[in-house]
Amino acid sequence: MAANSSSTVSKSSGSGGAKQSGLTAEQVVATFQRMRQEQRSMASKAAELEMEINEHSLVIETLKDVDPSRKCFRLVGGVLVERTVKEILPALENNKEQISKIIETINTQMQTKGRDLTEYREKYNIRLVGEGEAESQGQSAAQNSDGGGSKSGTGVLVS
Repeated sequence: MAANSSSTVSKSSGSGGAKQSGLTAEQVVATFQRMRQEQRSMASKAAELEMEINEHSLVIETLKDVDPSRKCFRLVGGVLVERTVKEILPALENNKEQISKIIETINTQMQTKGRDLTEYREKYNIRLVGEGEAESQGQSAAQNSDGGGSKSGTGVLVS
C-alpha cells in the first residue's frame, strides 16, 4: 500500500490534526510539497545568479587592465553590440551590484519560506521519510508493543 503512494497519513481514533482546519491529508501534503518546491526554485535561482556574479567579476577584472579606448563587444538581448571598455566597465559593475541586491532579496525570501515550512510542518506534524529514523526506532518499538503501529497520534509522512 505504501508503495503505491508517495505519502502516508497516520491518524488516531481521536481528533485528527489535518481535520481541524478542514484540509485533507492530500491537501496538506500537496501544500507542503508546493512550498518545498518554491524554496528549491529560489535556491536554484540564487545559485544561477551567483554564477552570473562570478562571470561579471571575471570580465571586470580582465577589463580593468585594458586600455579604456579599446573596442569590446557585449551581447545585449541576443545582439552583439560594439562599445569601448570605458563604456562597458561601469555598466558591468552596475549589473553586478544589482544582481547582488537580487540575491540578498532571494536569500531573505528563502529564510522566510524556511520558517513558513517549519511552522507548517509543526502545525500538521509532518515528518519526512527517513528523518529521525534512529530516534523513532525506539519509539516505534514501544508503540508496536502497545499495539499502535503509527509513530504518532496525528501527522503526515512525506517522502
